[in-house]
Amino acid sequence: MPYELQELAAISGMPGLYRLVRAARHGVLVESLDEKATRTLAPARNKVSLLSEISIYTQDPEETVPLTEVFERIYQKHGAASPVTAKSSEGELTDFLAGVIPDYDRDRVYLSDIKKLASWYDIVSKHRPYQEAAAATEATEETSAATDEAPKAKAKSTKAAKAAEPSADEPLSTGGVIGAADESSDAEGNPEAAAPAKKSRKKAE
Repeated sequence: MPYELQELAAISGMPGLYRLVRAARHGVLVESLDEKATRTLAPARNKVSLLSEISIYTQDPEETVPLTEVFERIYQKHGAASPVTAKSSEGELTDFLAGVIPDYDRDRVYLSDIKKLASWYDIVSKHRPYQEAAAATEATEETSAATDEAPKAKAKSTKAAKAAEPSADEPLSTGGVIGAADESSDAEGNPEAAAPAKKSRKKAE
C-alpha cells in the first residue's frame, strides 16, 4: 500500500481531508491533514467518507479501481507531485485520469470527481509518506513471523505487538465507528470520487 488511507476521510461541508481521531458523543473528533493539524468535531449529520473505501468507476460495470490503487498508479507515473490541480483545464484533468485509468467510465466519473482526486492526491502526498510495496510486504512478513515464534524470541514478538497495537493516545481504529456515523447521517452531499465496489455506489455531486 503506497499511501496509508485507512484513517483519512473527506467530510461533507468541510474542505480538505481529515485524520479520524476518535468517536465522540455527537460526531467524530478529526484532525485536519495540513500543516496546522487542527482538531475539530465533525457533527454526526455530516457525511464522512473514508478514502480507503472509495473507488473509481470503470467501463466494466462490475469493476472499480480502489483509491489506494489509483494513488499508487499516479505515484508510479508522476511521483509525489501531481501534474494537475483542481484548477487545471477540463482537457488536462481528463487526460490525467485517462493516463492512470485508461478505461475509466466517462459517463459516471464527473469532472468534479477528477478535481477532487487531484486535490486529495496533492494533500495526501504532502502529509503522508509513500511506502514502497516491498517495504510494506517485508514489514507484514516480519510481524507474522514474530507472532509465530517460540518464547525464546519474546523480545522480537513484543516489539511486533507494540507496533500493531495503538497506545492510549493514538487514534482508534475506524472499523465500525464511521459506519455507525454514516447510518445516522442525513446530510446531503457526497465528497466521494465514486462509491465502493459492489457494496454501495454513490455518485459525487
